Amino acid sequence: MKKTILSLIALTAMSTTALADFKPALVYGTGGKFDKSFNESAYNGAEKFKADTGVEYRDFEPTGDAQGEQAILNFASMGFNPVVALSFAWKSAVEKIAPQFPDTEFYIVDDVIEAPNVQSVVFKEEQGSYLVGLLAAMKSETGTVGFVGGMDIPLIHKFGCGYAQGAKAANSDATILRNFVGTTGAAWNDPVTAGELTKNQMDQGADVIYAAAGASGLGVLQAAADAEKYSIGVDSNQNYVHPGSVLTSMVKRVDNAVYDAFKASQDGKFEAGINSLGVADNGVGWAYDEYNKPLITEDMLAAVEKAKEGIVSGEIEVHDYSVDNTCPY
Repeated sequence: MKKTILSLIALTAMSTTALADFKPALVYGTGGKFDKSFNESAYNGAEKFKADTGVEYRDFEPTGDAQGEQAILNFASMGFNPVVALSFAWKSAVEKIAPQFPDTEFYIVDDVIEAPNVQSVVFKEEQGSYLVGLLAAMKSETGTVGFVGGMDIPLIHKFGCGYAQGAKAANSDATILRNFVGTTGAAWNDPVTAGELTKNQMDQGADVIYAAAGASGLGVLQAAADAEKYSIGVDSNQNYVHPGSVLTSMVKRVDNAVYDAFKASQDGKFEAGINSLGVADNGVGWAYDEYNKPLITEDMLAAVEKAKEGIVSGEIEVHDYSVDNTCPY
């Protein structure tokens, strides 16, 4: 009996220690927490975790690379665990900081780091972009569709290439216009430039424009709405932003990624390595709701559902730009 009591005390102590060590933290990418896109999706996931578990978390909204790295270091130094670094921009920071805190669990979203205490969460953005590209070409009356990316990097080319492939699948003669807001982190928060690029594409005949540009994408959605053309949102469901103008949104479930990261660490189920999420995992997809339902015809709905099935089965292979930095579409 005495041995049993001692064992229970030991187990209780272990549980209390594990609970005390669990202090989740989240560092957003630049572009603002409430960008109605990537960062806000992560925030929503963290908020849902707090609502479901009652566990508080800390977050930080950096405006530049130096702030982001300092925030990751500060959270680790203060004993926060896990620390979720929400951007490829924090790769070098996590590579530097993770070895200094071997008992801290780190997650990096949108890049890959090989370390025993880091999980890399990546998405098959090309697959979700294929689906919205298919819809864009089916909806277009001009045969020309546009893509406005944020920062000109391979990750965003994944979106653009998948989108082009989907558009070509629907209309082999489709013209795809592609532009990027910039080459620095400021490209994620420049809706004015994004809007100008959108206007230029519309002048060239584009009547559906896909924004993969963080907060800059709001400029794309606004410009398209003003011109009575269609836009496509990204990451979060942005259909509500301009109802009747936003054709759909390529949803990238960053909210689920953050929620699952917090939950895995809370449950002691952290695993280092790569966690890759695509259509089959509900990691990416397209948004269909009351805001865009009137814009989606039965033929479009049937086509996109068939494409989803094809991607999951492997019948449709969507090109991943990041594999060889090329896009044949």
